[in-house]
Amino acid sequence: MAASGLIAGHVAALAARLPARIVEELADGLDEANRCYLDRGFGEEAAAQAAIAEFGDPQLIAASFTAAGPARRAARRLLVAGPGAGLCWGAALVATRAWTWPVPDAARGAFGAALVLAVALLACAAFGQSYRAVSHAAIAGCVCIAVLDTVMIGISASLALTPRWPVVLAVVASTLRITYGIRSVARVCAG
Repeated sequence: MAASGLIAGHVAALAARLPARIVEELADGLDEANRCYLDRGFGEEAAAQAAIAEFGDPQLIAASFTAAGPARRAARRLLVAGPGAGLCWGAALVATRAWTWPVPDAARGAFGAALVLAVALLACAAFGQSYRAVSHAAIAGCVCIAVLDTVMIGISASLALTPRWPVVLAVVASTLRITYGIRSVARVCAG
């Protein structure tokens, strides 16, 4: 009975840190390792202890899944791509004399605040330690970036900006980011 309690405690510690789908797979592996040690002649408690030792500390297991997870990867890629897309939009804004656009100052401020929020969320996802927090921050950051890119594309289309080449370049950069962000959210939600 103590052996099953050891295994259950280890699985509970994993469940506190990781999604149920991952915990189910780990629990199956832990159970299989336990049975393997029992087949080798270990007593129940010794088999459970050996299986747990083989699997490792729940905190280290969770840290490994967090580091290799799709949320962290997506956040880091979007952070790396951000300056390039920003440079494209910066060139487009200067070339089209954005300071003359009929956009209220409050909207400009809100856009800037949302951009800072998106970068902060992606940074939390890129460097966070908790699997769930990293996943939630990455999803929110990807959605925020997609909304901001969509707003910029919409504004540029509605104002029929010229010269066209810097705007087209910025729209392409934003479209690529939107596509990557949506796919990343789907992978994070599935993972």
